[in-house]
Amino acid sequence: MFIHPQFDPVAIHLGPLAVHWYGLMYLLAFMSFLWLGKLRIRTLNRSGWDEKMMDDLLFYGILGVVLGGRLGEVLFYNPGYYASHPLEILAVWQGGMSFHGGFLGVLVAMAFFARQHKLPWLQLMDFIAPLVPLGLGAGRIGNFINAELWGRPTNVPWGMVFPHVDDLPRHPSQLYEFALEGLVLFVLLWFYSRKPRPVGAVSGLFLIGYGSFRFLAEYTRNPDDGIFGLMSLGISMGQWLSLPMVIAGLVLVVRGQRESVTLK
Repeated sequence: MFIHPQFDPVAIHLGPLAVHWYGLMYLLAFMSFLWLGKLRIRTLNRSGWDEKMMDDLLFYGILGVVLGGRLGEVLFYNPGYYASHPLEILAVWQGGMSFHGGFLGVLVAMAFFARQHKLPWLQLMDFIAPLVPLGLGAGRIGNFINAELWGRPTNVPWGMVFPHVDDLPRHPSQLYEFALEGLVLFVLLWFYSRKPRPVGAVSGLFLIGYGSFRFLAEYTRNPDDGIFGLMSLGISMGQWLSLPMVIAGLVLVVRGQRESVTLK
């Protein structure tokens, strides 16, 4: 059994300015997205793509992640709390970002980007899919440092006590999600996308991979209080939101294989 280190959520104090670990993890996520994107453009060597586009792509992505992620947290997980504390909607440095909300925000942001640059939207999504998992992993490390989104009680030897919750050993579910949604998903997508694939196949694999990993990890994660714990069929909000992702991913992969349309 281990005890959570109870990190100070503030990484650096600069006079009146406090730099939070959570914010640094988002900065790391955005920088890894930018670096991997430029690397991917060089290796793809595809006409119409320019490394300078990554700066604009990052800007659109940040807007989609932050606005969509926060709105998703407010609407999907804690509508009652934020209705009573509306000013805290803006306190993103305290944590509380929904992946599924951020995902929807990115879809919308990328649609605007694709239209501006006259790029096929689904091909754009295939391009960015391998750039995302390491950023997701960084976000899970931020969750762990903040000691939020802790796991369910367990008897496994690596169970961890979160003193601010209770004295029960719990699954370090943040680290499970870091490993699955961050590292494993990145490796799968990066190597799968190195060869030409049918349009939508890389996006489909991302949806299947993330949705499946998140669905499994939710069995070790404590249900969110904001939506009154487990929902119908005994599964959580995160699992319900992940199921459509898996279904959509399967549709994209099957359709791509049938049409056999590969990127040139």
